[in-house]
Amino acid sequence: MLQSVVDARKVNNLPQMFFDQAKNLSDKPFLWNKENGQYRSLSWKAAADTTKQIASGLMAHAHIKPGDRVLIVSENRPEWIMVDIAIMSLGAISVPTYTTNTALLHQHIISDSGAKVAFVSNLDLAKPLIAAASEADHKVQIVVMDHTDDVPDRKELLITLDDLIKKGKPKEVSLYTSKLSRTDLCSLIYTSGTTGLPKGVMLTHGNLLSNCYGASEVLRPLKIENEVFLSFLPMSHSYEHMAGVFVPICFGSEVYFAERIETLPQNMLEAQPTIMTAVPRLYENMRQKIIQRLKHQNSFRQYIFRKTLDLGIKHYETPELFTIFDHIVNSIGNILVRRKVKARFGGKLKAMLSGGAPLNYDVGVFFHALGITLLQGYGQTEASPLISANIPNRVKLHTCGPPVAGVTAKIATDGEILVQGEMVMKGYWNDPDASIAAVDSDGWLHTGDIGYLDKDDYIVITDRKKDIIINSGGDNISPQRVEGIICLEPAIDQVMVFGDKCPYLSALIVPNLEWSKNWAKKNNAESSLNELVISPDFRRAMSTSLERINAQLTQIEKIKKFIVIPHAFSLENGQITPTLKVRRHAILREYRDDLEALYK
Repeated sequence: MLQSVVDARKVNNLPQMFFDQAKNLSDKPFLWNKENGQYRSLSWKAAADTTKQIASGLMAHAHIKPGDRVLIVSENRPEWIMVDIAIMSLGAISVPTYTTNTALLHQHIISDSGAKVAFVSNLDLAKPLIAAASEADHKVQIVVMDHTDDVPDRKELLITLDDLIKKGKPKEVSLYTSKLSRTDLCSLIYTSGTTGLPKGVMLTHGNLLSNCYGASEVLRPLKIENEVFLSFLPMSHSYEHMAGVFVPICFGSEVYFAERIETLPQNMLEAQPTIMTAVPRLYENMRQKIIQRLKHQNSFRQYIFRKTLDLGIKHYETPELFTIFDHIVNSIGNILVRRKVKARFGGKLKAMLSGGAPLNYDVGVFFHALGITLLQGYGQTEASPLISANIPNRVKLHTCGPPVAGVTAKIATDGEILVQGEMVMKGYWNDPDASIAAVDSDGWLHTGDIGYLDKDDYIVITDRKKDIIINSGGDNISPQRVEGIICLEPAIDQVMVFGDKCPYLSALIVPNLEWSKNWAKKNNAESSLNELVISPDFRRAMSTSLERINAQLTQIEKIKKFIVIPHAFSLENGQITPTLKVRRHAILREYRDDLEALYK
């Protein structure tokens, strides 16, 4: 049976789309989660029934009504989706938040949103939430998703999901769902951002439904049917909230939940996804692992792999130069190389989607040359988030593709990308000044990204407006472009480029752990990164890597000086966002003095 793809232009609200799909698909598998080492499925009907029970419990126990805000603090799991839709079913507003949030961040979001209820997956994640709720100036009911009898002393704050469900009357839920319109708020997503406290982006049912329609048009060439998604990016991020929750619902797809990032290769083999969404950093890591594995192959296999890769790149970049002999050798590469690479991704992959940050061209062309369709897209939370995406069979790897159906784009006089359409947010919660600054009176969203439209109206992004480095010579430099090139070097895992108002660029470098251990072993050195970063010999090795990088950069982009640090930028230390983008202000808080000392 083919799965039914909904025309999202004709749907009034998100819960309606879900419940209609559940009615049509009934006992077909919908959500797959790992239990005791095995993937087990939840049918569309079972998911819909549980969703109604959760919504009913929210009404009966927490007295949630239209317009109320409800937090979700959980790793990706079936309950996440059911809770999200249950909240929306009542005309209430879901507030997805990151599991990595501190108690202070939770406190900010609870206070700013005025949330009455917070769903949390387990008691460990509940601890900072309890601390935050205790400081709130209103009562916050916390609902724990896991089955547990071990509820802490603060019982007035906590209830289990099982107990919440027992308190409801599911038949009442449909009364609310039928009244919701596309202009009603459905979600409040706090942007993690690269600066300051997060702001709540107000999204409507129509915002997300327009994204679903845009995504369906982008993927139409793939012949959408019986699709399987593998979800591992946090659903609290607008990218996965749309692409990993509501697009699969729109397509009538199955969703597998990856256990964690480390098990992703194994989960791909188990789930055999047809569509995957990820951020560029993950694709960079995948590329690096493929290259590392190649080093352990015999010389013949290494030659065949490199020849296949070179021919794939040649066919993409200069197809007019492809000879008959090239076609013959390339066909051999299909059998000996590309078929095996595809098998590592489960064997049924139609496309991988990249978003959240710019995709380095070398990474994109690497996968394209190996027969993996990698579609770079562009968006931001304020656009729900999808703005543009490459189209299968019409891929331009150095671009973000044309605006998706329903989106109009233009370039302002200062180079900023402006977009318009139903996907544009309603504004920032409790922040009218920021709302006016972001969306002008004509409905154009000012993205803050610098770029241009090429001759085919594909969007090309050159940098973030606020992240551009202007050196002391007045040259404008894109730090993201330079960082993307640097991170392709095997010796380097993470980097932040510095140099605003300075005569040249410098860099803060986190070395690759595996590469560093191998270097230490070959050079009879201490393998601890704390020791290596102060070793003159190790610094010379890093300097050699930077020389290779500088050969690919323009004169003003070259890295003249650098600092090597032993500690990675992480979510825990607040130096990257959940989509792995560098938070410059947080890093500079710790390392600004060291970087500025390079110029003295």
